[in-house]
Amino acid sequence: MHYWLSIAIFLVVYILIMSEKIHRTIVSILGAALIIALGVVTQKQAFAHIDFNTIGLLIGMMIIVGITRHSGLFEYLAIKSAKLAGGKPLAIMATLALVTALASALLDNVTTVLLIVPVTYAITDRLNVSPIPFLFTEIIASNIGGTATLIGDPPNIMIGSATGLGFMDFLANLAFPAIVILLITIAIMVFYYRKQLDTTDDCIQSLLELNEKEFIKDWRLLKQSLTVLGFTIVGFLLHQTLHLESATIALLGAGLLMLITNENPEEVLLNVEWPTIFFFAGLFVLVGGLVETGVIEQIAKKALLITDGNLMQTGLLVLWLSAIASAFVDNIPFVATMIPLLQTMGELSNLPMEPTWWALALGACLGGNGTLIGASANVIVAGIAERHGTPIGFISFLKVGFPLMLVSIVLSTVYLYLFFWI
Repeated sequence: MHYWLSIAIFLVVYILIMSEKIHRTIVSILGAALIIALGVVTQKQAFAHIDFNTIGLLIGMMIIVGITRHSGLFEYLAIKSAKLAGGKPLAIMATLALVTALASALLDNVTTVLLIVPVTYAITDRLNVSPIPFLFTEIIASNIGGTATLIGDPPNIMIGSATGLGFMDFLANLAFPAIVILLITIAIMVFYYRKQLDTTDDCIQSLLELNEKEFIKDWRLLKQSLTVLGFTIVGFLLHQTLHLESATIALLGAGLLMLITNENPEEVLLNVEWPTIFFFAGLFVLVGGLVETGVIEQIAKKALLITDGNLMQTGLLVLWLSAIASAFVDNIPFVATMIPLLQTMGELSNLPMEPTWWALALGACLGGNGTLIGASANVIVAGIAERHGTPIGFISFLKVGFPLMLVSIVLSTVYLYLFFWI
């Protein structure tokens, strides 16, 4: 009874998340509460499945970035990038894509687009060009950049927390394919939009006359934020050596920055995206229900039969399945379901699972570029665009994003084959 009940509740929650009729956080919390209330799992079992390392890491980074944004750093970076590109729209688009990717790798892609997109509008308004090509490029760059590190994209945070793979593991194994995919993607985008981004010399001149330093609102806060952010990133690089979880590093950085800036805790905590945090918590409980009732183990056994326990076949299945699924369903709930599934497959088959984890990370993070609802960053940019009166159509993004996503997954397949499966 509990076996089928856990499946039914999970599927209903998944369908409601996909439909976007009800906010995904409400659906997630209600579904989690239901499986406890109906006796599928006890409250103690449910809470044991919540990954507090993922939750803590997200909260810590949201606090650090929330304080840093008040300094004006991100506006400075965007204006500086535009000026370095000589005010030429195509060059600015490429430069902002690089900035977005780098920031997404060091912070996280959701926060990055929240900071970069409003400044993009300020630049495109001055140049009198359509912001849509810029927004498409930034969405895609944010998901590619987020693929490169442990903290860049929520799926990576979840994978790292569940497997014990550290910041340097992600950097060593995913940074190279992410950089190659990013450069190829930017080149394709520049070629695709080469005839659509013309502007006048007067518009270029007005942009070049801007003084980026005037966009820094608080120099003292900027220095404090950059110092703490620097220490936090060093902490991530060394967290395995220090025997500290990544959440501990992030929360230490957040607490230190709050202390030295003397920010009001109430205002700081309002910047935390609590709906996202509770969405994660509910999701962990729902997947925990599938684990406790044996559903995940059954699926793992069937998957091993399909791949015959072959490392390359398993990796290919995970890479392409996660990419296609993450294009049409938010990659967070998909990865939350896949993690215990792959852990069980590893226990049953004794396969070396690390290459398969990289396949999942590449598939889920890059697959998010396939459609407008594939990743949280995409949805956030679409919301900002709508508020600015330039709505992004689902089909118009699909035409650009899906082919580029397929290119990135083909490149990922080549990378995994050459470095892990050959």
